[in-house]
Amino acid sequence: MDIVFKCPNCQTELEVDASASGETITCPACEKDIRIPEPSPDMLRPSAPPTPPPAIKGAMDTAREKRFVVPVTDKPVELLIKKPLPPLEAQAREPGKRIIRLKTIRHSDCKEVGHDKFDATVTEFLNEVGDENIVSITPINYSYIELGTQKLLTDFGVMIVYRG
Repeated sequence: MDIVFKCPNCQTELEVDASASGETITCPACEKDIRIPEPSPDMLRPSAPPTPPPAIKGAMDTAREKRFVVPVTDKPVELLIKKPLPPLEAQAREPGKRIIRLKTIRHSDCKEVGHDKFDATVTEFLNEVGDENIVSITPINYSYIELGTQKLLTDFGVMIVYRG
């Protein structure tokens, strides 16, 4: 016969052989030492049949009903899935909120046939944004392969961080 009882600490239902009554064990759920109570008629359950050979045991395990006991606790509930933050576009629409944006202007993108319009392009963009919204302007160097000659060229540009 088996004894079925609950851990006094975490209320997890445990089942042990009746011959172990009076012994001290460690609860597998809360890992605290507990004493196995003396068997009473309402705590007794017939023991499981002897273990069958491994080939039969695997088939029996899949067919056996599994019972689970959820431990009850007074602790506050912990959120396992947190709500994602709203996208930046939604945050930007809120009154009083402004998000940080980034604009990169490459020198090679500002060249037109015989004319270098890099300075004019940067100046036009900075005027659109306004001095009060500019956080930083950083010069950058980069490399690219020119399609016509298949040569690796080095060029420059600017990275502008601004409130938008």
